[in-house]
Amino acid sequence: MKILFLGDVMGRAGRRAITERLAGLRARLKADLVIVNAENASGGRGVTAGHAQLLLEAGADALTLGDHAFDQKDMLTFIEREPRIIRPLNFAREAPGRGHAIISDGRGRKALIVQALGQVFMSRPYDDPFSALDGVLRAHPPGGMVQAALVDIHAEATSEKMAVGHFCDGRASLVVGTHTHVPTADTQILPRGTAFQSDAGMCGDYDSVIGMDKAEPLRRFITGMARDRFTPAEGEATLSGVLVETDDRTGLARSVVPVRDGGRLAGTHPA
Repeated sequence: MKILFLGDVMGRAGRRAITERLAGLRARLKADLVIVNAENASGGRGVTAGHAQLLLEAGADALTLGDHAFDQKDMLTFIEREPRIIRPLNFAREAPGRGHAIISDGRGRKALIVQALGQVFMSRPYDDPFSALDGVLRAHPPGGMVQAALVDIHAEATSEKMAVGHFCDGRASLVVGTHTHVPTADTQILPRGTAFQSDAGMCGDYDSVIGMDKAEPLRRFITGMARDRFTPAEGEATLSGVLVETDDRTGLARSVVPVRDGGRLAGTHPA
């Protein structure tokens, strides 16, 4: 099975790139499933129900969220009606929705999609991601009930994301980080067969400061003072992520490559 995972969709530029280019990218890569992190799709903070529906209609088979999961209040109810939207497992016990889902490709093969939030340098003390992931992965071993398993670890610290990768090695097809919006150069298959990349990057305009228009972040860094709100940059977006091919029998990775399509990082996705 070939699974394409795309990092955080950032504002209007990211949404536009998904709606205009995802279908073509999926066809070129022959992806059986497409998973998209929609954490910043609506103005850089969360995703509205309407924008989530737009991304699903554009070809995403499932959407993951993150620490801004419920910044857009209509997601509190929409997520209960839409099983293809996955919020972090360890967000809060009272949170609506679900932290994992099983989706099927066109041939009926099943994939577990699960997300957890990191704890290091995050805005609030979320529950332990390791124990949360352990329970779900034990219940859904790849090659058993599901043919593949993908873990989105939404976290700030590279070290924590790498630790999650090794913790899940041999129990997931892919562990990929989101949240920091910068694609990392450590794409690899870990010793027990799990593909890994510390951060998928973003689907947004890279002529920016992690997806935000440069002017206000630069002002704050240089002067230490805020004048305006952060607003997402709106130039041509790069679709950034990873493509993993899995073994249906074991659920482990056969290959993994980074994907960069369009925008300032164009030209580095696989043929």
